[in-house]
Amino acid sequence: MKQILSMLLLITLLVGCSSNALPKNNETNKENEAQTENNVNEKNDETAQQKNQEQTENKTDEYQPNPQVTDDRSLQKVGQTHEDDKGEATLKAIKNVNKTYEVGPIELTVKEMKLIHLRPSYGMIDYFHVLTHEEEFDFIKVFVEIKNNSPEKVNFAPIALLKTNTGETFDWEKDIYLEELNGEIEGNATKFGNLGFIVNATDAHKEEHSEETGGQSHEEEHSDDEVKNIEWIEITTSDVFDQNNKKISESQKIKIKF
Repeated sequence: MKQILSMLLLITLLVGCSSNALPKNNETNKENEAQTENNVNEKNDETAQQKNQEQTENKTDEYQPNPQVTDDRSLQKVGQTHEDDKGEATLKAIKNVNKTYEVGPIELTVKEMKLIHLRPSYGMIDYFHVLTHEEEFDFIKVFVEIKNNSPEKVNFAPIALLKTNTGETFDWEKDIYLEELNGEIEGNATKFGNLGFIVNATDAHKEEHSEETGGQSHEEEHSDDEVKNIEWIEITTSDVFDQNNKKISESQKIKIKF
């Protein structure tokens, strides 16, 4: 009888221990599942980031260097410098954007944005004198891809107007790359390349400003101003027009921060 009671007591204790252990096991399982889900999400984020980076690299690999502006494709970390026969470029800021915006039948993908300090070679200085008399300067560069999803030819400019947080505004005519990204794009066609705008270049408007202020130069009025950092840009695309110059889609504003 004592043996039977002892066995019943032992079984009761074992059942009680098992019951107490179950919640802990359940909690452990939930923690493990949550950790696994976090790991999967992190891996998916890394994979998506890597895929976007690879897509950008593929496009930049296909890109033919601009005949006027130093090739910046090797500049991926702030402080890096590249020099070629067109000058010396130093990377001051970079943003891998990889975002697509729909403007009617147009898919505009902004791949990357860079702030670059450029010291043009002696032979290229005259090319930039239309926009600045500085022998070296900063410029904002945006690498874009434009896809026309319509079977019909349309007219579109990826950057009709560009504005910075410093208050500077540039229209498409101030683009230094001139890679024919503005204008006609055939049906179901794709174009990609760079657009760039010289920033903090007060010389560019010195003559115009002098006339407006009765002879006082822009440089004299703002001699105590410090060059401001570029923190963001706002792009305004053009409207989209069909072959008959009829507007078929409104422009879009795109703000990008470094």
